[in-house]
Amino acid sequence: MNTQIRPALTLFAVLSLLTGLAYPFLVTWIAQAAFPHQANGSLILRDGIPVGSDIIGQSFTDPKWFWGRPSATGPYPNNAAASGGSNLGPLNPALTAAVEARVQALRVADPGNTVPVPVDLVTSSASGLDPHISPAAAAYQVARVARARGLEPDALSALVATHTEPRQLGVLGEPRVNVLRLNLALDAFSQSGADAGG
Repeated sequence: MNTQIRPALTLFAVLSLLTGLAYPFLVTWIAQAAFPHQANGSLILRDGIPVGSDIIGQSFTDPKWFWGRPSATGPYPNNAAASGGSNLGPLNPALTAAVEARVQALRVADPGNTVPVPVDLVTSSASGLDPHISPAAAAYQVARVARARGLEPDALSALVATHTEPRQLGVLGEPRVNVLRLNLALDAFSQSGADAGG
């Protein structure tokens, strides 16, 4: 019996050290050395204080902000602990009703805007946490945000263009705008305009 228990316990101890301590330490060290921003949650800082993450969306509903994609997570939007889409099919009446309500909210917030609503402003992503919108979705909101903040639409369009990220490696994905980063830049831009005007 001892001839079986001793090797088993030895193997258990060695594998516990390797897979429970050595391997996680090595992977953590490599991640911190090679990808420190991503390894620490891709945090976005303002004045040294975390205000969000590059990879998790936030919910903005005030007309003075750019709005992101709707989130299907519960019990509140952009809940990273409950990542997932709505799983509603294209013929589901609940999806149609949700999209119509989102279109209506956008029309109420900007009644003069008759441009077709970009699809990413009224449908959630598969994760429910998408932090990006398309450049078209950002452009759709420029007039509303400019009016709410008393800014020139052309200046705001230039700010959007500055914060539009290209395709990864020039071919992967689509151009996109990180909503939180754009709104933080918008806040700074509005403040600098107020300071200049004051």
